[in-house]
Amino acid sequence: MKGVIFINPFLVPEQSVHQAERLKTEFNNLGVDIDIISDGFSRVQVDGKETLIDICAPDFAIYLDKDKYLSEILEKSGLRLFNRHDAVRVCDDKGQTYIALTGKGVKFPKTIFGALCYKNDGEIKDEWVNSIFQNLGFPIIVKESFGSMGKGVHLANDKAELLKIMNQVKLKPHLFQEYIPFKKGVDVRVIVIGGKAVACMERRNDNDYRSNVGQGGQGVKIELPESFKAVAENCAEILGLDYCGVDLLYGKDGEPIVCEVNSNAFFDGIESVSGVNVAKKYAEYIIKTIYN
Repeated sequence: MKGVIFINPFLVPEQSVHQAERLKTEFNNLGVDIDIISDGFSRVQVDGKETLIDICAPDFAIYLDKDKYLSEILEKSGLRLFNRHDAVRVCDDKGQTYIALTGKGVKFPKTIFGALCYKNDGEIKDEWVNSIFQNLGFPIIVKESFGSMGKGVHLANDKAELLKIMNQVKLKPHLFQEYIPFKKGVDVRVIVIGGKAVACMERRNDNDYRSNVGQGGQGVKIELPESFKAVAENCAEILGLDYCGVDLLYGKDGEPIVCEVNSNAFFDGIESVSGVNVAKKYAEYIIKTIYN
């Protein structure tokens, strides 16, 4: 069996390279040959008749990139991707993620989608600001639809801050969410593989409303509540994810509230905190899936 791991060639976080190397090691230990490819964009072409791929006949690919064109071309050629193209595409766009989860019995913060502006001098109307405030109350979370590790997430405490942020993000897809105040700077990250929760940690940040490790959060080992486990596994099933990290907030009575779902969630931190070999479990799941 042979596999490939695709990573992005530009601005690749150190964690992404580490992720690929960890997976390669675990696959090699299981007797599977793995290549790590960062120039996948230059190895595929289409001409209206066929798709040409300059990769040596792999049995599967782990897709750690978010380039939706490359993933769709690869999948259209018959290559089995982990995660699949549609799953990565939906999870990469926070707005699409919330739309996909709507009506599926999953609770997430009340959300309003921002109007996308197409010119720099587009004016944000005062009635829009008032409407968002009246529906969500302050503080308000403003999220850019594309971003990870807590980047592109803003907090507005009053109308002046909200208007300023709206002007900053108006040229990008974005959304507004009610602030969940019950455990500030705390969430639970759950790794789900093959529909089963395999590892978790609580992330805590005493200095920021964002619990992300990239924003200074620290991981703490916890026993995963059954309600959190069920919601995380449900999200993975709804979104068709082989692998994901589901971030859950604590609600008023401690109930799980979905913050985000990450198709390429980093696992180095959660491995060290939980003691679970996530890379090995993912490799074993892929091998079993391909053989079946």
